Parts: sequence; structure tokens; C-alpha cells
Amino acid sequence: MTTLPQIPVEADWDRAPNLLDGAQEMTLTAEECDLGYWLSAVAQGTLRGRAEAGHDAETPAHMKEDGPLRQALVLELGNRSLAESRAVDVLSHYVIGAPGVVEQEFFTTQVVDEARHAMIFRKHLVDLGVPETGLLGFIKEQGADYTRRVLNPIAEFATGVVRDEGDFIGAVAVFTIVIEGVLAPAAELSERKWTLLDPAAAEIARGASIDEIRHLTVGSSIVREHLARNPSYRPRLIELIRRGRRLWDELPSEEFVLEREELFQQGMFAHAELLRYYEVFPGCRLLETTPKQRYDLAERWTDDMAEVRLPYMGVPEAVDIIRNHPR
Repeated sequence: MTTLPQIPVEADWDRAPNLLDGAQEMTLTAEECDLGYWLSAVAQGTLRGRAEAGHDAETPAHMKEDGPLRQALVLELGNRSLAESRAVDVLSHYVIGAPGVVEQEFFTTQVVDEARHAMIFRKHLVDLGVPETGLLGFIKEQGADYTRRVLNPIAEFATGVVRDEGDFIGAVAVFTIVIEGVLAPAAELSERKWTLLDPAAAEIARGASIDEIRHLTVGSSIVREHLARNPSYRPRLIELIRRGRRLWDELPSEEFVLEREELFQQGMFAHAELLRYYEVFPGCRLLETTPKQRYDLAERWTDDMAEVRLPYMGVPEAVDIIRNHPR
């Protein structure tokens, strides 16, 4: 009789913390999260029963009806799928540039994680009624502006640091602090928004968030360990964080987020009875929030994560770089 592996808390679907708590409170290293860990804890733990679809919930009929609520999720899933596919491209350079087997194995698993995220976002579009034939073309066309104005500049920056500047640690910091650190809170908000309206979408976000906890915490530990061994690297690290934050501030990401939040706002009121008592976070009902408030909430969560992760890495002075950005 085959015995299933013991699944660690952070990879267990039912016991893992939410993304914000996990990213701020947990500590994981690349040595701990090696290929063997991924094959047992993730493939046989987190993904058990959800490997292909990313969920085991039903998609409500109202999510298949054309209207602003469905449009909001179609936009979100399409753009997130494009972002994850681009992450696969970028992180492939991290696998090539890894200084050792430990780092190579971890980033190989992250490449698989991001590719899986892109896949499950695409598959849920089909659940929502988007034709499977021509799906990739639909996603590409819908997200062409987002790709050109947001994804391309981010990908070029992160890839350039590892491939052209030959700075693996700097690239890890850029991906962990700037890219994942800024995008993660929006992913957390997505899970909370769709919990009642589309349980399948919420489960998809939940599974991706469990992976992101691992990506954020291991990336942080890689930077922390390097800086502890090489304190003279600090000025270079601060420079990269500053460059990354400056780039992010120049991107029109708010424009794209608010576009779908406005659609969500219109659609959620058609389900006011379902959402009547639902709190998107303690003390705040989802129905009482506005698109801008939800966007600002995700921004505040970014700051909260920075206040914990950056001192852990050994660069507490970088907190102000992340926090002092235009709203």
C-alpha cells in the first residue's frame, strides 16, 4: 500500500495561510524547497485533485452570462495568463543563470508553477464560455495593450539584470521585491472578491497564492543569505530596488486594474443579496467598496509586505523606496 507523503502546512490546501500572512510570517529556503519537495508537497499535496483545472468547484451559471461581471473576470484571467506566461520566459533565464544546483532546481519548479498558473487561468476562460478554439489568439488580442505597456517593460528589465548584467541575485531581488511583491496583493484581493460570486475562480486564485508564498519567501531567503555573506553588495541591491520601483511607477498598471474593477463594480450589484453580509476583509463589506478603494487596499498590502520582507532580507532602508511612491 502506497503511503501519501506528509504535506507541510504551507503547501496544504486547507492549512496554508493566505498569501499576505504567509509571505510576511513564513520562512522557506531554496534548500528546503528543492525538486523533491516540489514533487511531493506541491504535485502530490497542493495540486491533488486540482492539477489540471486548478479547482474542483462548479462555475455558477451567472458567470457564463454576458455582462460586466463576466467581462471583468475574462479581462482579469486573460491578463493574468499573459503575465504568467511572460514570467515563464523571464524565469527561464534564472534557471540558466543559477549559480548552483540548489538555485537551479528551485527556479525550475517556479517556471513550472508559473506555466501552470497561465494554463489554469486560460482553462477557466473556457469554463466561462470563451471558445477553446482560438483561445490563445483571443487572450493575445485582448491583452495586446497590457502586454506592450506593462508586461514588456517589466520583462525586459528583469531579464536584462540576469542575462545582460550577469547579476543573478539582483534579478532574484527584482522579481521578489518589485514584480511578485507588487502583484501579490492584487492576487490576494482577487481570491477575496470572487469567493461567493465564482468559487472556481476563488479556488484558482487560492492555489496560485499558495505557490506565491513559496516564491516570495524563498526569493527573500536567497537575497538574505547572499547579503549576509557579501555585505558589500548592499549598494547594488538598493540601486536595483530603486530602479525597479521607478519603473513600476512609470507603468500604467492602475489604468488596467481599474478598468476591470469598474466592470466588477457594475456587476456585483446584480448579486447584492448574495453579497449582502460578505466582508472582503474584516469590518468592510464588499458591496461598500469602490474600485479605487480596492486598488488602494492592494497598494497598502504591498507596503505591509515590504515592511516585513525587506528588513528580513537585510535592507530595512529599502522600505521607504517601496512605500514612497505615487498613489
